[in-house]
Amino acid sequence: MKRLPFFVVLSALLVPTLAAAQSAFDGTWKIDMNKVDFSKKPDVFLLQNGMYSCKTCTPPYEIKADGSDQAVSGHPYYDTVAIKVVNDHAIEETDKKAGKVVATSTSTVSPDGNTVMFSFSDSSNTNGGPPVTGKGEATRVAKGPAGSNAISGSWRTTKMEGLSDNAIVWSYKVSGDEITMTSPTGQSYTAKLDGSDAPMKGDPGVTSVSVKTIGKNTLEETDKRSGKVITVFKMTVAADGKTAKAIVDDKLQNRTTEFAVMKQ
Repeated sequence: MKRLPFFVVLSALLVPTLAAAQSAFDGTWKIDMNKVDFSKKPDVFLLQNGMYSCKTCTPPYEIKADGSDQAVSGHPYYDTVAIKVVNDHAIEETDKKAGKVVATSTSTVSPDGNTVMFSFSDSSNTNGGPPVTGKGEATRVAKGPAGSNAISGSWRTTKMEGLSDNAIVWSYKVSGDEITMTSPTGQSYTAKLDGSDAPMKGDPGVTSVSVKTIGKNTLEETDKRSGKVITVFKMTVAADGKTAKAIVDDKLQNRTTEFAVMKQ
């Protein structure tokens, strides 16, 4: 579970007006987990014949499910995955990077096979700070093949609860024609409000970010990895200045999630 991660252009003549309008974004914001519309695209797993496949991971991987560390490539937050089969309805996963544990999770399928309950602790992107923790549920969309572990099949996330604040809180500060973002997990950037790229700090999976506004109260952020767009985040602040609606478009996994945000 990784964190939770976040686009017209105004002419130079409008910069003074733009800076004033951006004050709507100043402050600390928090996702309202009671108002999240999760992506309808399911996750797909297969655990059978001693092998585990995460078919919707980016990139996908297939490894031995014997509890030992198995190398995976192309994942910026971890480089090995260990899958321990607890029983025919449950698994434990341990992710490591450079030999250090960065995430653990447990997934248990209900007796009727239609719900999976999961819990996790993830420090893969917290820069030495407290891990992101939480638990949730997913509903079965499709069954796995006959004879496979109950974790196999397609699952759509329907609930997240107990998610630690460091996963759902961030702050903005506008100064002139620039905006600065900081988060409790150590990510930060200062970017021009003209859509030009700026470096992202503290996130091994995001190398640059660009930010621009649409109208007076909408901000759009585009995250890139080695020049490739991976996420687009759009937030529109309500007239009261205290709430906002946001949408995250995950380009890597082709998922869209919408949620409400509250100013703290």
